Amino acid sequence: MVRIKRGNVARKRRQRILKQAKGFRGKHSKLFRVANQQVMKALRYSYIGRKQKKRVFRRLWIVRINAGARNNNTNYSTLIKKMKMKNINLNRKMLSQLIVLDPSTFLKFISALN
Repeated sequence: MVRIKRGNVARKRRQRILKQAKGFRGKHSKLFRVANQQVMKALRYSYIGRKQKKRVFRRLWIVRINAGARNNNTNYSTLIKKMKMKNINLNRKMLSQLIVLDPSTFLKFISALN
């Protein structure tokens, strides 16, 4: 039976994992077994983080809209209700940007809703 050498393949696989672990602290970036575990954990966290990012930003936009609305004697829920009644399809991200970048336009927007 012919001897099969696979040193190249194994080394390439390990080097790929160690390259992904670059920047981790201590043994987590130097030793293959530990680095492999940490890379798998990091990949799980990054997958979850991409989902959480969407939630976090939506919460931030809602907080900003509520703060802007309260400065103009209304609140978030009534503002959104009036927008739906008037069939205004402006998403929360754009509303939030409007409040941050151009508060005077937002004031005109709210007065137009009433």
